Amino acid sequence: MKPANPLRTLFLAVLLICSPAWAGSKILVWGDSLSAGYGLRPQEAWPVLLGQKISTARLPYEVVNGSISGETTAGGLSRLPAALQAHKPSIVLIELGANDGLRGLPVKAMSANLQSMIDASRQAGAKVLLIGMRMPPNYGPAYTSAFEGAFRDLAKANRTRLVPFLMQGFADRPDHFQQDGIHPVATAQPLIVDTVWQELRPLLR
Repeated sequence: MKPANPLRTLFLAVLLICSPAWAGSKILVWGDSLSAGYGLRPQEAWPVLLGQKISTARLPYEVVNGSISGETTAGGLSRLPAALQAHKPSIVLIELGANDGLRGLPVKAMSANLQSMIDASRQAGAKVLLIGMRMPPNYGPAYTSAFEGAFRDLAKANRTRLVPFLMQGFADRPDHFQQDGIHPVATAQPLIVDTVWQELRPLLR
């Protein structure tokens, strides 16, 4: 038997390392204006900062931001199959529902749309991180309670990880928001990354 050629062995090793299976996986951020970077420079949005954090940690993941300002859960559901096919993510971060709530849409319909997105993501082989939101108190206690509880119930029923509130820790600080009082400013984006990271990190392998 001929001894193995060292150059050939090295060549095969490089091929394995550079092949798609070793090239890293994609994390798809699927949200609305809160994730699309409304009112910010592109590089300031939290999904971009998340990608930088992952790169610094030398983890084999690429963040793809598929968020669109004004998106509802119905719109997100209609677009998701094509995105799953195009990007083939290993993890999907679902940050949708805020626009449903602001429009006073039925919570049951929002929950059904989120459930369908969870199902579609998992059927495509992706893990899911659900990101919750809250409504202002002027929407009434019944609606705000049902809205917030929908995310918790979905996470429990599907045994998926949950970020209870995207703007945890600074929602009561006006200086962390743009003039519309809805969209966080650039200095608040790292805080969002820290909040998301707590639940995302255990999903990274």
